Formats: sequence, structure tokens, C-alpha cells
Amino acid sequence: MKSFYSKDFRIGLLGGGQLGRMFIQDATNYDVRISVLDPAADAPCSKLAFEFTQGDFADYETVLNFGRGKNVITIEIEHVNVEALEKLENEGVLVYPKPSFLRMVKDKGLQKEFYKKNQIPTASFSLINGIDDLDGSIQMPFIQKMRTGGYDGKGVQAIRTVEDLEKAFDVPSVIEEMVDFEKEIAIIIARNPSGGIVVFPAVEMEFNPEANLVEFLFSPANIDQTIEKKALDIATKIAELSDFVGILAIEMFVTKSGDVLVNEMAPRPHNSGHHTIEACVTSQYEQHMRAILDLPLGNTRLIEPAVMVNLLGEKGFSGPVKYEGLDELMSTPGVHVHLYGKTVTKPFRKMGHVTVCSPDLKTAQDLARKALKTIRVVA
Repeated sequence: MKSFYSKDFRIGLLGGGQLGRMFIQDATNYDVRISVLDPAADAPCSKLAFEFTQGDFADYETVLNFGRGKNVITIEIEHVNVEALEKLENEGVLVYPKPSFLRMVKDKGLQKEFYKKNQIPTASFSLINGIDDLDGSIQMPFIQKMRTGGYDGKGVQAIRTVEDLEKAFDVPSVIEEMVDFEKEIAIIIARNPSGGIVVFPAVEMEFNPEANLVEFLFSPANIDQTIEKKALDIATKIAELSDFVGILAIEMFVTKSGDVLVNEMAPRPHNSGHHTIEACVTSQYEQHMRAILDLPLGNTRLIEPAVMVNLLGEKGFSGPVKYEGLDELMSTPGVHVHLYGKTVTKPFRKMGHVTVCSPDLKTAQDLARKALKTIRVVA
């Protein structure tokens, strides 16, 4: 591969949202030039990218034309045109994560079949083509997940009663046993083409029940070493079996009996790794850059405990964004604010995040809950 610091070296990034924005911020430290493709002219990456192209990353020709001339192509969202990436790969462009992995992971049904085939622990499931397939053999309660297209909590539905069937999706779906779990955790693992692997410490997630989005993230997770080792071993097995390259985030359930079950995975920087910018020696964004360029992977050590809070648009507000309480929030020691550059807010839209670092996790948790009450994202 040509030296990444050569003036004509380009990484092509499909997707120009906040994940890409934070990726660019770290890549800039190494003078790495990032070209971005996104449908929105005012995408968060639009002002930071070395080159910005407005276009549909799900369109074959658009992705093909964008990718030609790039040295490496990567993603910040799964819903991209895989066929174009396969063509680029055949033409000699390095594509990470590999298109074959993207094809599997963007379809939750194929994901579940991958787990089953490779004896990776996951909740029991069945696949349906639509609501007509929901017969008496499928027992309630269960979780319905759209096989494709779901994102940020959308496309997932809990079906507990016969009445709930009215809100079921009439599309190809995964029907999953409702797991009686104690907590949800995530593991972020990085792997480069040479086979080097590093894993970040497990994190614990607390969800907003209405939006089905992560509201708080705690690092380190409050789990014993046996549970964490199970989770790390599962993540390593997935990365090695799939010959994965890049950053892979794996969300898992910890059951009340101490089992660890894979829920879903995302082959890119992830919401569950935002805290690594301040809390770890190497952030997930720098780690992703190192991985796709086959550079030495960075130290994943947690410098000090941290809590991440997602800043979501307030219910009842849509329009040009305003942040209330930001000055007060910034006066709190250990608080790090990240705003994503989105000009318009709407209910539950991810507009930014706050990371609170402290030598004591309980202190960080208290400050983070206070932070959530301090700042409001309104219009």
C-alpha cells in the first residue's frame, strides 16, 4: 500500500454523519486525507472532509464512481451499495470492512444464521417473510427485527400480547426470543489485515425506553472477570472467523444465569465507543484508521472511568437547533462536550454526546445524570 501520508493518498468514506466527523478529527492528526460521500449537503462531515461529494451511498454507479481513484474505502453506516464495493474490490481498491462481511451484517437474518452456523451464543430465533408467517408456533413474548433498513432503534418491535400484533412489521423479519437479561454490554474489537487484534474494555449500556437508543454508557462495565472474558472470547472468535478488518462493535446480553449472548454487531465506529476519545489511550476512531491502513494497533487501556450521555433532540421540538444549559454544563470538571454539527433537531435525533471522566465511576455517573438534566436540545 502507498504511504498513507502521501499527498495523493485518499481514504474514501461512505457516510458523512457524526461517526465520520469524529473519524476525520482523529485522522487529521496523522495528515490522512478523507474523501466523503453522503446524500446531505450539510452532513456533519461536509465542512471537515478533505473532499466532500453529495450523492447516494446506496446507489451503484455513485459508489463506483466515488470509489475509483481511492486507495482505501471504508464506511460509517452499513446501508451502502455492497455490489459496487465488490466491483471496486475486484478492481484492486482495498475495501474495509470487506463487502462479504457487509452483505452479511446489514441483513439481521444473515447475521443470526452466521451466529448459529459458527456456534456463537445468541437468542433463539426464526425468520419470517411477513406477518402472515406469525402462526401459533411462534410463542409470545418475542422481539421482531426488520431484516434490513433498521437503524438507531428503528425497525425493532417488542410483541408481548395479541394486541401488539397490530404494530408488527409486515416485512421480512427476525423473530427473536425475548431474553431475560440482567444487563446489556458492548465489546469493541479492532483487527488489521495482518491479523493483529486489540479489544477495548467492556462497557455497560442503559437505554432510553421510549426511543430504544443508548442514553448512558458506563466504562468499565459492572461485570465480573468471568463474564468479561466470555464476551472478549466471543468478540475475538467473530473477528477471526470472518477475517474482519476495521472496528467491530458487538452488543451483548448478560443473562441472569451468567450467560453472554450476542445481540447485534456493527462493522464501524459505534455509539458504545464514543467515550474512548477521552477515556482510553487510543480512541475507537484512531483505532479504525490504524486497522484499515494495516498500521500497529493502539493501546486500548482505560485511562480513567467514564460515562457517556447521548444528547437527543427533545420531544416536541423540530427545527433549527438550540442548546440550553451548555454554559453551565461546560463549567463542570471532567465534562467533555461533543456537538455533531447538525443544524436541525427533531425528537430523539442524536445531536451530540457528553463524556464525563472521573477517577471514581460513581462520581462520573452522578455528574452524567446531572448533565442530562442540565442541557436541553430544542428548537
